[in-house]
Amino acid sequence: MTEVTRVPLQPIAKGSLTKLWIGVIVAILLGAGLAWATMPKGVDVETIVEGTGASPELGDVVFVKYVGKLSDGTEFDRSQPLPIPPGLFPEGNPLLLEEGAIIDGFIEGLTQMEKGGQYVLTIPSEQAYGAEPPPGSPIPPDADLTFEVEIVDFMSQDDFQARAAALQSMMAPPSAEGGEDAPQPAPPVE
Repeated sequence: MTEVTRVPLQPIAKGSLTKLWIGVIVAILLGAGLAWATMPKGVDVETIVEGTGASPELGDVVFVKYVGKLSDGTEFDRSQPLPIPPGLFPEGNPLLLEEGAIIDGFIEGLTQMEKGGQYVLTIPSEQAYGAEPPPGSPIPPDADLTFEVEIVDFMSQDDFQARAAALQSMMAPPSAEGGEDAPQPAPPVE
């Protein structure tokens, strides 16, 4: 048989086990902190006035009143009333919730809001304009954006297009080829 060589174990110094566990916990916390710091930040939606309706979805046209500001408080954009007859469309500016129509962060934020609500939407640069804001814009590169937003109403894109066609036909000049609005010939003179 073979003989086993025994190696005597040295006793562990008092408090060494505690120090080992503290070191493990510190390493875990550092790793979690680094992971959190490098994690991409999403939009932040803060509710000012709770909405009472449904939330818009991709493809909807959302009517909003908004004020856009930089992180230092400088206003760079504001919704304007539309010069259209009242009643056909809700108040506010129409925004199509479709990729490429507006910035990604605005789409993500609007889909978290409800009709009739007022919100503060904070969009990180990566989901706004990033390093390339629109030419001539007062928005600097890599700027986080803040919007005060009120969702007045929203509708499907088909409903919006039907109403826009009705508005266009109401504003078109009278047709010269017949119809009620066309000029009528003068009665014959006797």
